[in-house]
Amino acid sequence: MPTDHDTPVLTRDEWSVRAAAHEARIDRWTAPHRERRRRGQSHPVLDFLFTYYSETPGRLRRWHPGPRTALAGPAPHAEWRWYMSDGDTVRLDVDAFAADRGETVGFVRGLLAATASRPAATGCFGLHEWAMVYRDGAPRHEVPLRLGPAGTDAVVEAHTIRCTHFDAFRFFTPAAVGRSRLRPTRETQPALEQPGCLHAGMDLYKWAYKLSPATPSELVADCFELAVEIRELDMRASPYDLRDHGYEPVAIETPEGKAAYVTAQRAFAERGAVLRQRLLAVCDDLLGSRRTVVG
Repeated sequence: MPTDHDTPVLTRDEWSVRAAAHEARIDRWTAPHRERRRRGQSHPVLDFLFTYYSETPGRLRRWHPGPRTALAGPAPHAEWRWYMSDGDTVRLDVDAFAADRGETVGFVRGLLAATASRPAATGCFGLHEWAMVYRDGAPRHEVPLRLGPAGTDAVVEAHTIRCTHFDAFRFFTPAAVGRSRLRPTRETQPALEQPGCLHAGMDLYKWAYKLSPATPSELVADCFELAVEIRELDMRASPYDLRDHGYEPVAIETPEGKAAYVTAQRAFAERGAVLRQRLLAVCDDLLGSRRTVVG
C-alpha cells in the first residue's frame, strides 16, 4: 500500500507488537504510581516524574510511531489529533503538526542545540537540593534531613553553588540565592543550560513529550527512563535521608561522595547527549516540513 513520499508502512501485527511493548515498558513505572495514588500514598523520589512533569501516565502509555511512518489496517490513531488517514493507512500529518506547533519546536530545537554545544560542567555536586532547604524550617519532602538542619546548612556554607538551571534555581531559599554564583532566569536558559546538569538531562523527557506525537514513543520512553535514573541520583545526593525508601545516600559532603556523584553525572551526560541528538533530528524533520509548508 503506497503512501506519499514513499512512507514506510507497518503492518497491523508490526505496530501492534510495538505498541504493546511500549505499554508494558511504561507500565513498570505508571502502574505502581497509579496504585500509590489510589491508596493516597506518596513517594519522595518517583512522584516527581508525574507531578513536576505534566505528561499524564495515560498519555505516556499511548504509543506513537513518529513522523514518516504509516500504520496499516484499522488503527486508533485515526481518531487522534494531528493524524490523517487515506482509508488504508494512518499516519501523522507532519505538515499540520509543524504548522500548529512550529514555535514550540523551534524553541526546543534552539535550547537542545545550545546545550549540546557546551562541555559538561561537573562541579555542582547536586547542591541545588541543599540550597532548596538552606536555613529553612520547611523541607520540601516529608523525609528527615540526613545531617539535620544545622549540618545541612554547614554543607551549603562550605561549598560554592554553581547552579546553571533555572527550574532548580527558582526553588532556592532566599538565603541560598545570595550564595549562588549565577542567577539563572527563563530568558537566560538557552545561554546557561549545559549537558552536565542533572536537571537538563531529566528535562530531555519533557522536550520529548512536548514534541509528541511527533516523537516516536520509543524515544520518549528512553528519555523517561533516563529521567528516572537521574532523579534517583539527584535525591540520593540530596540532604534527605531516603534509606527507608531503599536509597543509599551519595554523601557529597565527602571526597568519596563527590567522586561517585561526578562519575555518575558524566555517564548521564554521555547518555543524554545521544538522546539530545535524536530529539534534534525530530525537530529538524518537523522544521523542514514547516519550511516546505510556508514556502
